[in-house]
Amino acid sequence: MKRTIGILFVAAMLMSGCGSSKKQLETGNYDAAINKAVAELRKKPDSEKDIETLERAMNIALEQDNERIRFLKIEGRANAWDEIYVIYKKMSDRQAAVRTVTPIRYQGRSIEWPYVDYMQEMVIAKKKAADFYYAHGQELMKNNTKDSYRQAYAEFARAREYVGDYPNIDQMMQESHYLGISRAWVTVKNYSVIKFPEEFEKELLALDLPRLNSEWVEYYTTIPNNDTQIDYQININLRTIAVSPDRQFQRDTLMKATVEDGFDYVKDTRGNVMKDSLGNDIKVKKFRELQCALIQTVQVKECVIQGDVEMLSLYPERTIKKEPIGARSDFEHISARAIGDVNALSAEQKKMLQSQPVQFPLDIDMVIMCSENLKTAIRGFMEANRRYIN
Repeated sequence: MKRTIGILFVAAMLMSGCGSSKKQLETGNYDAAINKAVAELRKKPDSEKDIETLERAMNIALEQDNERIRFLKIEGRANAWDEIYVIYKKMSDRQAAVRTVTPIRYQGRSIEWPYVDYMQEMVIAKKKAADFYYAHGQELMKNNTKDSYRQAYAEFARAREYVGDYPNIDQMMQESHYLGISRAWVTVKNYSVIKFPEEFEKELLALDLPRLNSEWVEYYTTIPNNDTQIDYQININLRTIAVSPDRQFQRDTLMKATVEDGFDYVKDTRGNVMKDSLGNDIKVKKFRELQCALIQTVQVKECVIQGDVEMLSLYPERTIKKEPIGARSDFEHISARAIGDVNALSAEQKKMLQSQPVQFPLDIDMVIMCSENLKTAIRGFMEANRRYIN
């Protein structure tokens, strides 16, 4: 209610900049008419049109606000104090604006309104509004649902907006917020024949989960304590983990290249060196073919992980979503040696000659490398389906 009334008041304030004060008055926008008239009278204090508009709009606005307050107080609804406070606040702000241009001398009389101290009424209204929101929050807490806890938190927050030091308010906000959070536990279940060490699971669960957290949803990879209620469970089920054996094979390639190798003189049939038109000896380039056997040693190893991710609701128990996931990692190392003239090789092939065979990675190293690709798939699943955890 408070926010709705506040928005309406702000809208009225904004409308004051549109059209003349008289136009605002004729359409029933009394506060807009007052604000427009005050603005004009600050620039032109003797504007008869704005003086008349201000007087009429002010009297109507005061009458309507006082009548609304009397009605709300007589009606006696506990939640009415929010609106009562907003009206008093509006009247106080309006009075402050009008007092910047009054009293006004007009047609032999003085136009002004008696000063009213709204402060005490505003304080009373704030306190009673805070009382209502606090009591309503406590009632909502009795429903024992996530939604009611969150609504209670909002009510306690409103109570604190009105009375910052309201008794026990911080504790109630903390409690309602804690109870209103939905918690999701992300865990790894290994159904494959390969048993991996603890560090693999830690690496796989390094999913930057805080990035997925929101005001009312938190993700965990370890449960904080036995009293923590888990509402959702995300199981990373590893069904198959296959690591190939170490494989090494040889690849032989004969490389050939033709290179320039000096020149020969061109001779006639008598064996004399021929001359060109300028009298110079005629020469032709001479080429020779180079050969080199490139012997490459190729080492390869692969790892493939397949499984699925399932999102479960624990209250009530049901499967929300289940999707297959998979990833692979590949190890390849190429070293080489040469027999023959290495000038027949390309620059890239020559670079291979500097490399030597290496030790194959362990199976667990291949699995951990594969986990990096698997994490990308897991994160994609969780981000795409985070709307189901609320």
